[in-house]
Amino acid sequence: MSTMPEVVMGSATGRPARVGLVSGGLGTYWPQFPGLLPQLQDAARRVGERLRQMDVELVDAGFVSDATEAATAAETLRRSDLDLVVIHLATYLTSSMVLPIAQRAGAPVLVIDLQPSPKMDHAAFDTGQWLAYCGQCPVPEVGNVFRRARIPFRSVSGHLDHEPAWRRIECWVTAAKVHSRLRRARLGLMGHLYPGMLDVSTDLTLMSTTFGAHVEVLELDDLRHRVQQVQESEVAERVGLARELFDLADSVRPDDLSWAARVSVGLDRLVEDHALDTLSYYHRGLDGELHERLGAGLILGASLLTARGIPATGEYELRTTVAQLITEVAGGGGSFTEIQALDFEAGVVEMGHDGPAHLSLSSRRPLLRGLGVYHGKRGQGVSVEFDVASGPVTLLGLGQDADGRLLLTASEGVVVDGPHLQIGNTTSRVDFGRDPGEWVDDWAASGVGHHWALTGGHGAATYRAVADLLEVPLTVV
Repeated sequence: MSTMPEVVMGSATGRPARVGLVSGGLGTYWPQFPGLLPQLQDAARRVGERLRQMDVELVDAGFVSDATEAATAAETLRRSDLDLVVIHLATYLTSSMVLPIAQRAGAPVLVIDLQPSPKMDHAAFDTGQWLAYCGQCPVPEVGNVFRRARIPFRSVSGHLDHEPAWRRIECWVTAAKVHSRLRRARLGLMGHLYPGMLDVSTDLTLMSTTFGAHVEVLELDDLRHRVQQVQESEVAERVGLARELFDLADSVRPDDLSWAARVSVGLDRLVEDHALDTLSYYHRGLDGELHERLGAGLILGASLLTARGIPATGEYELRTTVAQLITEVAGGGGSFTEIQALDFEAGVVEMGHDGPAHLSLSSRRPLLRGLGVYHGKRGQGVSVEFDVASGPVTLLGLGQDADGRLLLTASEGVVVDGPHLQIGNTTSRVDFGRDPGEWVDDWAASGVGHHWALTGGHGAATYRAVADLLEVPLTVV
């Protein structure tokens, strides 16, 4: 979807997600059926290879045949600071071999059972050959024991070459990547709440207690200090980058572009100095003073950061930057979005936002448009404008319930062609396959809040897995 140079696009990441793997079967079978264990060990090797292809650091605790070996594997996994444990049921094994791993590994558990092929050769198979297909046999047993032990049970059943099963497994691995990133994330929050936006107000402690993330509270003066240190040569270089990446409307004033470039360089330093994974900001300002100019000059730099995988969003939308980070790690980008209008004739919901946008979603070379006024905000400057590329998209928002718990809301739709506003906004026309007014009513009733992330592709299945690992409820509209 992206038309941006690779030097700009990318996903800023910490350490890769760390996934543990242990495979096993009942050791009583090995002397009875001598060819069975080598076949199962080969299947375990194939599982490990496939997991490594998902860009994770794999900790393989080996193949276990009894409860003693399972306990040893559990200790190996416990020491590894894992984000997900995959227990591969290669054939039947007892739940006493699985429970210690789930209890001691210190990470969410996914149980998988992948038989060798889509079906058995019933006429030719003996008991030993059947047992290679018997990984499904202990799944209900394990599910029952997990329930009694109050351990969340997740499973994927299939066969070794079953792509639908592997896609389901990859959803869980992607969820582990999100879980890993969030529990180490540093979320920047700069400025103050947009006055009156009660839904945006967020308990900062809740971000740490829910995700493990750290919220770094910043002031506009942290940015001001760095912007004042930017050299003219750096401004010129950033202006050159802007001209390389964007078309410029005639309304862009040279001094506004230079100021946006200067703020962009200072913003990069702020993010680097505080090792931020996201940044949400807002400052009202007054009568054109410096802090107002800083707040008005952030859009270019925030869009460039978002394109690099560091969501940077206005209106103090801390929760939405977390939703954007989730969609970024999941591989679809994530642009700051709200409802703009409804087109009942075309049956679409028009969405977008002024300000920061994820450049990878643009259908064309994005535009910088000069605005003499930002609607609802003070100041003036340049804003990013483009139409989101046609095709499947998913919305993901992070809201908050009456009891204080965070909640996720997702919806899948398709961006379709049609007329767009030309007012310095990122815009999209999303068809949800239903009356747009009814969709809005259901979306608003979910508790999602004013803004959310719009991301490429259909990802509701992945976000179900993400919500499960994060222990956050998910509503799919």
